[in-house]
Amino acid sequence: MRFSIIAICLLINICASAQTSRPAIIPEPVSLTEKQGVYNLNENSVLYAASGNSDVSRVADYLQKTINTSTGFNIKTSSEANTNGIILALNSTADNELGNEGYLLKVDTDKISINANAPAGLFYGVQTLLQLLPKEIERKTAVKNISWTIPAVEIKDYPRFGWRGLMFDVSRHFFTKAEVKQFIDDMAKYKFNLLHMHLTDDQGWRIEIKSLPKLTSVGAWNVKKTGTFNYFSDPLPNEPRDYGGFYTQEDLKEIVQYAKDQFINILPEVDVPGHSLAAIASYPELSCTPGADKYKVNSGEKFMVWPPKGHFYGLVDNTLCPANEKVYEFLDKVFTEVAQIFPFEYIHMGGDETARNFWEKSPQIKALMQREKLKNLDEVQSYFVKRVEKIVNAKGKKLIGWDEILQGGLAPNAAVMSWRGIEGGIAAAKQKHEVVMSPTTFVYLDYMQGDPSIEPPVYASLRLSKTYQFEPVPDGVDAQYIKGGQANLWTEQVYNMRHLQYMIWPRAFAVSEAVWSPKEKRNWDNFADRVEKHFERFDIVDKKYSPAVYDPVVTAKKDAQNLPIITLATEIKGLDIYYSFDNSFPDKFYPKYTDPVTMPKDAATMKIITYRNGKPIGRMMAISAADLKKRAGIK
Repeated sequence: MRFSIIAICLLINICASAQTSRPAIIPEPVSLTEKQGVYNLNENSVLYAASGNSDVSRVADYLQKTINTSTGFNIKTSSEANTNGIILALNSTADNELGNEGYLLKVDTDKISINANAPAGLFYGVQTLLQLLPKEIERKTAVKNISWTIPAVEIKDYPRFGWRGLMFDVSRHFFTKAEVKQFIDDMAKYKFNLLHMHLTDDQGWRIEIKSLPKLTSVGAWNVKKTGTFNYFSDPLPNEPRDYGGFYTQEDLKEIVQYAKDQFINILPEVDVPGHSLAAIASYPELSCTPGADKYKVNSGEKFMVWPPKGHFYGLVDNTLCPANEKVYEFLDKVFTEVAQIFPFEYIHMGGDETARNFWEKSPQIKALMQREKLKNLDEVQSYFVKRVEKIVNAKGKKLIGWDEILQGGLAPNAAVMSWRGIEGGIAAAKQKHEVVMSPTTFVYLDYMQGDPSIEPPVYASLRLSKTYQFEPVPDGVDAQYIKGGQANLWTEQVYNMRHLQYMIWPRAFAVSEAVWSPKEKRNWDNFADRVEKHFERFDIVDKKYSPAVYDPVVTAKKDAQNLPIITLATEIKGLDIYYSFDNSFPDKFYPKYTDPVTMPKDAATMKIITYRNGKPIGRMMAISAADLKKRAGIK
């Protein structure tokens, strides 16, 4: 009898556990109702797509291929609904709540249905359905001896914002066409719909402009360097300039179509007037500075200075000259060809970080200011932006730029991408201009995501929990002017796709939720649990991600004896922290952190590690005494 009671208790616990394990969907749906039972996907399941719409057929093909690849099944498509089937259907009468990207997903024990007003909604419903399947669905080879069950649920879902973006800087380091497609695949899984391609910068011009061939024959190539960007040695005259690359117009048209097939638009960026060294190295006449004909495409050596306060300045003049009419002729040619490649309604002109120290000394700029009655260099830049907007508008496109385009007066119809915090976005929205929120404080994915002692060095940190606090609509701002938000990955120090994945994930999960899910659904603990489930999906296909969420947050202040008092915390619950000061490597038998600790006077290093349920989960961290003293403000 005693053993029967124990068995019953165990059964109750198992059932309770099963009932509390909600599906781990990212981004969190608008509503999710769990039901009894599961749908068993098997060889006899049939995929039914009712519409003759080619986009719907493509979504069905996408789902069929994904399922068959991972399961080894040979699921067929059918023109007739099957009781043991997956049904994709467009609504005969539009559900206004769903819009063009929403969907209704129902999983019953005998069938699955996804309904939407438009094909994009079906596609996003398919992404959610795939997340309901076991993690092995991510595999690119058939997985045997597994039960392909899907929990019975009803999900109604639609996005909060229409602009859900990721920016991919392909200029600082060139990424191949295949790698860009891989990036698009990963975006689509988490319901991003806008890829912002940063195509030009000081380190490389990546888009073929047929009327200006030197932009790619010269501007796409620099000297390969390995180490830390901005600290490289100056390239020698005999070092080969063969590192880089560019996309032909046919490449980009192929990428545009590939993205479109997954309901992603591509926003091209040609960054002007600053960040233009690759263009000037190709065509020195675009500059007003003597000696520009000696300029080369930057290879990562120092060429600008960023003072702690005040305007940064260039060691070389990397700006197009607003007083030079050849610049506007050049940009007319560039934007003519860009507009023909990219069907998206916007073109991004950059406009950020313009070093003006060469403008201050330029006779041409002074003459322009006198002629156009421009009071200062802000108004010079505004003059430039307004002329660029006219060029872009003439191509049938709208202009968007970084928030510096507000300086000196915003161009009449320009949209603003707010990156230096949210203030620029607030100012633009108050002027009734469209805004995309992209602040460094929450969504710059090139920042370190854990403690500097263990992260690849960058000048700032941004942890997952901070990114999860991203709110695109600031208090007091009319939400109708906020188009949405995006995260940015600058690649000065990102050399390959493995490191790119490390920098993007899991912070892009948080961004996807901020721009898709209802604001009131935001819950960090719930999100963190779902992130760990998606780590398992990444593990099964060897996709890289940052484990920084398991590492402790380390802060320090000084005590009366001028020694660091160290406080440790964790982003997620249920972790134990162990530490040492004696140069050895701590494990679970070392002191467990409970309260702030003072660093011993003669200690050289503090080592820290986190455990969960008696097993190590965080990385071994080593922080020097000098670093801790600096954090504590001890000189």
